[in-house]
Amino acid sequence: MKTLFLQAPSFDGFDGGAGSRYQAKREIRSFWYPTWLAQPAAMVPGSRVLDAPADGLSVEATLDIAQGYDLVVIHTSTPSFPTDALFAQKLKERKPSVMIGMVGAKVAVDPHGSLGASAAIDWVGREEFDYTCKEVAEGRPLKDVTGLSYRLADGSIEHNPPRPMIENMDALPFVAPVYKRDLKIDNYFIGYLKHPYVSIYTGRGCRSRCTFCLWPQTVGGHRYRVRSVENVLEEVKWIRDNMPEVKEIMFDDDTFTDFKPRVEAIARGLGKLGVTWSCNAKANVPYSTLKIMKENGLRLLLVGYESGDDQILLNIKKGLRTDIARRFSEDCRKLGIKIHGTFILGLPGETRETIQKTIAYAKEINPHTIQVSLAAPYPGTTLYKQAVENGWLEENKVINLVSHEGVQLAAIGYPHLSREDIYHGLEEFYKRFYFRPSKIWEIVREMLTSWEMMKRRLREGVEFFRFLRAHEA
Repeated sequence: MKTLFLQAPSFDGFDGGAGSRYQAKREIRSFWYPTWLAQPAAMVPGSRVLDAPADGLSVEATLDIAQGYDLVVIHTSTPSFPTDALFAQKLKERKPSVMIGMVGAKVAVDPHGSLGASAAIDWVGREEFDYTCKEVAEGRPLKDVTGLSYRLADGSIEHNPPRPMIENMDALPFVAPVYKRDLKIDNYFIGYLKHPYVSIYTGRGCRSRCTFCLWPQTVGGHRYRVRSVENVLEEVKWIRDNMPEVKEIMFDDDTFTDFKPRVEAIARGLGKLGVTWSCNAKANVPYSTLKIMKENGLRLLLVGYESGDDQILLNIKKGLRTDIARRFSEDCRKLGIKIHGTFILGLPGETRETIQKTIAYAKEINPHTIQVSLAAPYPGTTLYKQAVENGWLEENKVINLVSHEGVQLAAIGYPHLSREDIYHGLEEFYKRFYFRPSKIWEIVREMLTSWEMMKRRLREGVEFFRFLRAHEA
């Protein structure tokens, strides 16, 4: 079947393309690569990936393109599902013969409800859906495709047996050639990464058990299944040789640093290839491993600190203590490794005092840049179950994770700490972290390194101030 893998039109700057843990409009307009769509697209000859939000395409323009296909696979999420379902409906009205499937964590945890929400959705992929999409595109009868839930001609819904996890990660084709073929690389930018960048996965799953984290609990699982060192380096070499404009490679595995010997081996290979790279990391990587990474092209680590309170870290099963994270942060500083630190307000155990403690902690460890999120109880996560059981969600249990503009809302509130207090805690956090003389001077020094950096940081500064004003309103 002629197949389109689609990120449907959504909020401007909506971060859902990589199926990330943070699906909302960011403080600074950013786009991750739609890797979860590019992977099955690499397995379907003649297919195309279309990322409408990153390309700035309207609903009408996207419908014009989509109606030229027999099969359209839409990546969806809890915040974007209503508009994605509406897009599916409009597409069916234009072309009743088109088959529409949906993939992503939202439909993986609620296949029946997702299919029931719109008659325009013919099937949804559960579990890891790469081979599921491939088999549907090949024309295999839907009843024979594992990991699929689908609608019969009479409107009833069938759920096929689950699809086993992919064990041989090297069997998956590279995503970078799909990026080069279908995407406009310049459209993808993240505030803390060099531009243009490329992000890829070297494995799936995460051994950590963080109660809030979406993909390990819904699609990827808690076993970290990895590509071989040689396979990873081969794709990086392909990027270096075929996408010379790329200035940085980001490894977007949930915790790329979990297997130390493997990380060190990949780092040494990257050093030989002469590329600049960054990755996600847990704040417990030993100095010796960090040193090898830095000596072989590592520029930045994206680190989830979450909270400055050890009891909260215990409550969310972070598997980390603040004293270990402090030592790790100091090691990175000594080695000249930049850190983009992420924090979450409103997690179980949060109080006004712990919010102040986390702000003080962030200023103390002083990452180069930060992102502050609000606790988001995505369906399928332990945090969601806790929120429902304890009555932390709105009384009617409707989850409003983002506003109509795509800005994240505080979905969880407590008897001692209201949703409004948590929501506005975010503004205080950002102001107290960034509006310090030392931090302002640090950013100014960075801006003085080049005219490009000057223009970029000024643009991001304007966007950031607009975000704060809108958030306060």
